[in-house]
Amino acid sequence: MIRFQILCVSALALIGSAQALAQEPVANRYTIEKSANGFVRLDTRTGEMSICTETDGQLVCKMAADERRAFEDTLSDLSARIEALENRLDRMEPQDESTGMPDEAELDRAIGAMQKIMRHFFDMAEELRRDFEPSPETPSEPVPDRT
Repeated sequence: MIRFQILCVSALALIGSAQALAQEPVANRYTIEKSANGFVRLDTRTGEMSICTETDGQLVCKMAADERRAFEDTLSDLSARIEALENRLDRMEPQDESTGMPDEAELDRAIGAMQKIMRHFFDMAEELRRDFEPSPETPSEPVPDRT
């Protein structure tokens, strides 16, 4: 369950990043220069370079070899970090999840907390009862006769 939540959060973060990039204005972000084999596209925001060729009237760009290597290094680093986190989670999770019941120590802590709350509640109720109960030293006024 925890792994699923982490993967969902990671996916949402990637989607959010993609949406943020999609909303950025593309104008003036890229610079394209003619080269001997086609074009070179420079991303002025990140500094990434792509090699572009014209195919069937469309410009097709691919990452340069150095950037591809850096991308793959980052991807493998992130994959290793995810694997390490999953291993940590596996060590932290209880082995027997079939019953879904808490162990005795958790039950004892929960019952102790409930007892403490109930004691405080009944103490407050007793104080309120004493506050609204007429005291014996205060003489009660006679009830007026309405005849």
